[in-house]
Amino acid sequence: MKKRTKIFAGILILVVVALMFMPRYAWRALWYQLPDIDDYHIFYNRTVKAGDYQPWEVAGDYNTAVIADSTMQAMLSYEPVAFLIIQDGKIIYEKYWEGYNENSLSNSFSAAKSIVGLLVGAALDDGYIKSLDQKVADFLPSFKEDGKEKVSIKNLLTMSSGLKWNESYSSLFSPTTEIYYTDDIRKMVYHLKMMEEPGKRHYYRSIDTEVLAMLIQSATGMTISEYTSEKFWKNIGAKHDALWCLDHENGMEKAYCCFNTNVRDFARWGQLILNHGKWNGQQLISEEYLKEATSPDTFLIDDDGNHVDYYGYQWWIINYKGHQIPYMRGILGQYVFAIPEKNAVVVRLGHKRSDELIGPNRKDIYVYLDAAFQVLK
Repeated sequence: MKKRTKIFAGILILVVVALMFMPRYAWRALWYQLPDIDDYHIFYNRTVKAGDYQPWEVAGDYNTAVIADSTMQAMLSYEPVAFLIIQDGKIIYEKYWEGYNENSLSNSFSAAKSIVGLLVGAALDDGYIKSLDQKVADFLPSFKEDGKEKVSIKNLLTMSSGLKWNESYSSLFSPTTEIYYTDDIRKMVYHLKMMEEPGKRHYYRSIDTEVLAMLIQSATGMTISEYTSEKFWKNIGAKHDALWCLDHENGMEKAYCCFNTNVRDFARWGQLILNHGKWNGQQLISEEYLKEATSPDTFLIDDDGNHVDYYGYQWWIINYKGHQIPYMRGILGQYVFAIPEKNAVVVRLGHKRSDELIGPNRKDIYVYLDAAFQVLK
């Protein structure tokens, strides 16, 4: 009995010592466990200010369409909190679960990457960026050495930077876990290394988006929250201010994720794509850039040796029943689809997505598109 007690005490001491030497971000990850859609409560945030509210019109046949029972059951298996369909600028279908409503905030997770992609286009339009071939080193001094001087803005946009990164969501000590819980994102960017030649291989890296955000801040002299507000959020009729989570108080936005707003305001990003960058007659971002951003960069090869026909400038692209649909995508099933041929936007928010891939796309995506096409005229 005494021997067992000593062994247990020894193990306990080892565990305590290991915990003492764990980095701060790992402590936070253990405390908060898995990321959730209301994590804006656990982080500092910066406000993305809205302008004059422009409410969506509600269609005369609002919520009269019926989604097939089998499709709805499939949707429910992924624990949704909101599902919205807008066509011709009018809300034709919306449904909420778990007490959520049209004003409830939700974390975008990686759907925020698409917003950063749009900010690059705005900075290009405004002359803060000369071209997409411009080197990152022109804006961030830490990219002037160790091969990083070769990395261009376009390399970051297309997830082909060649930067050393492990996009793992299950490991406590992965850089993806660290960047979510760290209180010093800039330090992580400063210490980045190269792993391969840029502009050759498409590899999904959250850090590429974060570097883009830091570049935009350097180029514009504004935080990305401020620039998002000035270029888009004040102009596209958002009902509420949005929140962008920070690494610490008054710190750097978690730009690769963590833009928090409600389902109806999320839809405005999709509507901007349908409008070719215009809102109420004002060109907020060039149509040419948007076309490039939402078209696949097939010159790149992915890990399976395939040409990348599913990713543009931080925007995903899916071919569904003959429709080429650009969309925003987050890790827990946050989606904003823009369907040009139907002049429709579809938004889904919730807690889960499918673990199964169909090509580069998550299986649950097809469930939401099936549901949408059952409703759309």
